[in-house]
Formats: sequence, structure tokens, C-alpha cells
Amino acid sequence: MKKNLIKLFIILICLNKSFAQKFNLNSPDNNLQINVEVSDGITYKISLNNKVVIEEGIASMHFSKGTDFGVNPKVKNHSVLLKSEEIYPTVPHKNAKIKDEYSELSLNFKGNYTLKFRAYNDGAAYQFIDQNNTERQVMSEQIDITFPDKTTSLFPQEESMYSHNERLYLDKSLNEISSNEFCSLPVLFTTGETRVLFTETALHDYPGLFLKGSNSTVLKAKFPNFVLEAIDKDGRSDRVQTITKEANYIAETTGGRDFPWRVFIITNDDKKLVESNLTYQLSKPAAINKTDWIKPGKVAWDWYNNNNIYGVDFESGLNTDTYKYYIDFASKNGIEYVILDEGWTKSTTDILHFNPDMDIKELIRYGDEKGVGIILWVLWKPLDANLNEILETYKGWGAKGIKVDFMQRNDQYMVHSYEEIAKVCAKLELLVDFHGAFKPAGLRRMYPNVLNYEGVKGSENNKWSDEITPEHNVTLPFIRMVAGPMDYTPGAMINKQEINYSISFDRPMSLGTRAHQVAMYVVYEAPLQMMCESPSRYYEEQETVDFIKQIPTIWDETKVLQASVGNYITVARKKDEKWFIGSMTDWDERTLKIDLGFLDTGEYTIEIFKDGMNANKFAEDYKKESKTVDNTTKINAKLAKGGGWSAIITKK
Repeated sequence: MKKNLIKLFIILICLNKSFAQKFNLNSPDNNLQINVEVSDGITYKISLNNKVVIEEGIASMHFSKGTDFGVNPKVKNHSVLLKSEEIYPTVPHKNAKIKDEYSELSLNFKGNYTLKFRAYNDGAAYQFIDQNNTERQVMSEQIDITFPDKTTSLFPQEESMYSHNERLYLDKSLNEISSNEFCSLPVLFTTGETRVLFTETALHDYPGLFLKGSNSTVLKAKFPNFVLEAIDKDGRSDRVQTITKEANYIAETTGGRDFPWRVFIITNDDKKLVESNLTYQLSKPAAINKTDWIKPGKVAWDWYNNNNIYGVDFESGLNTDTYKYYIDFASKNGIEYVILDEGWTKSTTDILHFNPDMDIKELIRYGDEKGVGIILWVLWKPLDANLNEILETYKGWGAKGIKVDFMQRNDQYMVHSYEEIAKVCAKLELLVDFHGAFKPAGLRRMYPNVLNYEGVKGSENNKWSDEITPEHNVTLPFIRMVAGPMDYTPGAMINKQEINYSISFDRPMSLGTRAHQVAMYVVYEAPLQMMCESPSRYYEEQETVDFIKQIPTIWDETKVLQASVGNYITVARKKDEKWFIGSMTDWDERTLKIDLGFLDTGEYTIEIFKDGMNANKFAEDYKKESKTVDNTTKINAKLAKGGGWSAIITKK
């Protein structure tokens, strides 16, 4: 009897499979394939050049009432379209013109929902759309992703979902990752010769996604629950909360909405990871029309260098004279902004009034006179409590933007709060830099006044750790930066090789060479880009500053010339009629051959900033040189340990 039941069960499974509906979707270049199957659930498989890179993905959503998505689904109809158009970003952090070309499969189901799949030349994505105008809760979303055997990951492992999402990338086999271990996004996988970067975009009014392991090649979704109560944490009540009550669901929804895109960037070429615009392409279009007031640029930043200025006739610190010094430095060097970081307010919770030693209105007036805008740092918690009055006050003073810090959450309320801040700031014509933040997830296209996000383990960690290594620095462009701009905060002028490095909170130093830091201004994307060192030190290193200040923060065109995840990278970017090149390496000394074949015909002057002969011993050693080149020139760029190489190319 038992054998007969087993046989019957197998027959039923086979029958179910035989009645499954199958749909195939190819990328415009036909190299990437998505195979979708609808039976008792919705599954998909993704292949690149006929090699499977995702063996099986399962997509479903479960609600408190009404139709669950992907549970015994019934397809009403489907459609396929091929679309090709051009996107012109308001703030072009990579390209001024993006070709948006894809194939799209729309599956419309009984129960009034749609599942869209898109196949691009550089990846794949899917998104659920709810057409029900029903108030209900999202109990869970199933995202199960099965990779081929022997797949490895660079895994930004988290300890808690209450996090700044500033992680190192742990090299792990998927089989090593237990069900208790999880990561924030984006995360990079390697299966055979193929890289698969997974992230999300068009994240609105919905919790951010994490992925957890299963001691197998299957990764599963993990979401923060809907927060019912969060109380102040003793000792840091201005910025840290303890979540004391959570619902048994992840989101509340009224229906009639799109859910986030689940995004796979898939390539056999590491260069394509950095060149991809997929997270931007899948984001919602701009919600504002007037954008000419949005001015990207560089920022003289105070917190990294702890206001350590010297050679002046006043005591440096949180006072008006110190910040006039920052403004003077910015003005002399064509730096667009100065940030007033923590300490300018009367307290960290009373953020409507000044520190009595700092006259903010006078600093803003002085900045205007000198052509330098002022950006004000604020904690998220007091800002959230009184959003409109605070922002209207700052606008009334004449501030150009805000830097919001210590969000540390990915739940639905927090995600929605980001959007509210962006929306109100857009109305008031204020720029936004989200610090202490999760990764970019599409908001920057909808509200282009959002110029930067942290969510990256950046240079501020030099103040308390030795973790910001050259290897880490040449890993970031292939993982975190693929999601969007990153507030890494480069520009350190105290540079050390590993043997000379020491940790100092007040006088931090960087691992790697001076040329490594300079190259970041070309390699790293950040429309609002920091200069983290003390102005006094910058004055001593004016030759370096003179090179950095020529490098734009937005770009017309980007080409990645050489790339190997965690090893090295060379990026060429064009702005107006000039080209800029940045190369960085890990701790391995190497020579990279840079082919200038991307240039138009004619002669050019190239200004080079490179590691000095003794940079392997003294990391601040560099050399500048200029010469004539054309599009037949090939340069052997020699990089020291933890080194860099940069160039500015101008047509004669």
C-alpha cells in the first residue's frame, strides 16, 4: 500500500509538471535567457550563454487576506515586449545618456496581480505588481535563489538588521553559510566564470531585503518586521533605539502598487559590473520637474580630521573662526560646499538652535560671499520628529542641503522616511546626503536631490580600525558601488604602508599610497564627494589638491578599461571634452597597461599623478608628469603596493 501511495505521489508531481505553463525570455542580444514556469508556484531559471547561473528561483508573496501571489497561480494572459529608449539622468553619476534596452514578460494572474520579468544584456530582474485596492498586511515574501554547486560569494555578513550596513566582504562558499547567517545587499556571487550581483531597486514604502543562508546553495529572503514600538537606548538616546515591539508581518499596504525590483546583474566580465546602470534603469522616473538648482560638487568635510587646523591665531574647534577657515579653503580651491558635521547644533536633539560658539547664519552668509554652500549634519531621530519645521528653518537660513545620519534600520517605516525626507527637501530645494544609511535602492532617480548614500565601510573607519585596506578599496566598486553612489569620503593625505600604519581617532591615516587616494576621485562615484583631510594639511599638499580639484563628480561617459574584483581596477571617465583615468591596486605591486584607444583622433596633453619611486616604503611619495599622447598611445602604469595612478587628458 505504501509503495502504491509513493507511486501515486510521483505520478501527481509528473502530471502537475506536464500541465505547467512555460515562458521563455531572451535579452536583446540573446545571450541571457530567463525560463519561467508556472504550476503550483512560480519558478524561474536564468542562463548566460547557455550556462545556468540561477538553477531555480522561487517568487511568491503572502498576505493577511485576499489572494497570495505565486500560490496556485492561474495565468489569465501574458505579453512580451521589446523596448529600447534613452534615459538622461538629472545627476549623471556614471553616464549622461543611458541606453535602456530590454525584453519584458508580463504575466497577469487571476486575483489581480502581475509578475514582470525583464531580460537585459547585463542582467535580469522581476517585480510583483498588485492591482487590488485592498488594505492588508504583507506577511512574508518568498525569494529563494538556488545557485549551481561550488558557487562562492563575497558576503557582507550582518550581525543584526539594526545596522548601518557597513560591512567587509567575506569570501564564503554558499554551503558554508548557515541559516543563522545573513547579509545586507548588494552581494556578489561567483559561479564558474560568471559573476552574479544581487540587489534591489525601486524600494518604496516596503522593508529592505537581506539574504540568509541554508547550509546549501540556496539563499532565502529575510526582512525586518513592521516596527510597532522603538524606544530610546540608554546612553545614546539621541541616535540609537531599541525595537521593543514588532508585528508578525513585514509591511502594511493598501494595494494598487508596485513592489521592488529584484535585480541580478550577470556577466563574465568584471568590467561590466562597474559599467552597469541597471539599478538606475529600473528605478522610478523623477518625481520633480525643476532640477536646475541641484548642484553636485566636492565638500570640505570636518569630522574625519576632527577640526585639526593649525598655523592660525585662534583655537581650532567647533567655533565660527574654524569654519570660516574651512570656507576660505573651499573658496580658494573651487570646492563647492562645506559640511558642518556633529557639534554645530545646541545639542544633538535640539537641532533648531546653534551651538553658542558657532554663528550659523553668519557662516552661511560668509559662504555665500565666498561662493561656498553650507550643508548641515543632523541626526535622523530628532529630524523625523519635526521634519517640516526643521527643514524650513534650515532653508530660511540659506543652507544648501542636509546630511542625515544614524538611520540604522531597513523596516518599512524607515524606508518611507527616506522618501519623505527626500520629498520635503526637494520641495525646499535642499540637497540630501544619507549617512548611516542602507544602500541606494532607486530613490536617487525619483528624487535627484538625493546625491549620496553611505552604507559603505569607508575611510572614517581609519579613525578606529585597520580594516580599510587597498584590497577592500578595490572590492567596493564591484559590489557596493554597483547599487549606486557611495559616501566613502576619500582624500586622506596621511598615507601609510601596512608596516607604518597606526590607529588614531584624532589624526587618522589611510592604508595605501597617496596616489591610491587620488585615484578614488575618478574610480568612486559620488556626485557629492568629500575631501576628508584637514584644510591645513591640504595647504601643505597643494600640488595634490590642485590635481584633485580638477576632477568632476558627475560624468558624461564611463569606460572600465581593466578590472578584477578585489585585485585592481582602471576606469576612464569623460566630462565635457576632458578624459580622466583612475587606477587602483590591492597590496600587490603591479604594472597595468593602459590603452588610450578610446580617445578621438588628434594630440592630447596628459597630466599624470602616480606613485613615486619610494612609495613602497613611504606611501606619501608621488610623482607628477605631463606629456603628449594620442589614441595610439599605450602607457605602462606602475602601481606600488596599495598604489594608484591617475591622469587628466586634455585635447591640444
